[in-house]
Amino acid sequence: MFAWLSANLVNLALILAVVLLVALVIGSMRRDRKAGKSPCGGNCAKCGACSCSQGCAHGGR
Repeated sequence: MFAWLSANLVNLALILAVVLLVALVIGSMRRDRKAGKSPCGGNCAKCGACSCSQGCAHGGR
């Protein structure tokens, strides 16, 4: 068991770092969404993600 762990320690550390980074990004996105921040900055003219003919989901700023 210890031989396998020591042989794969670098791989395990990299996987842990990637998982931590993804968790931080998702947490940041959730905080921004709860705070009402729009991913496109609220500028409907430059937002390719929303259909502004119907009004933007973030208030049409």
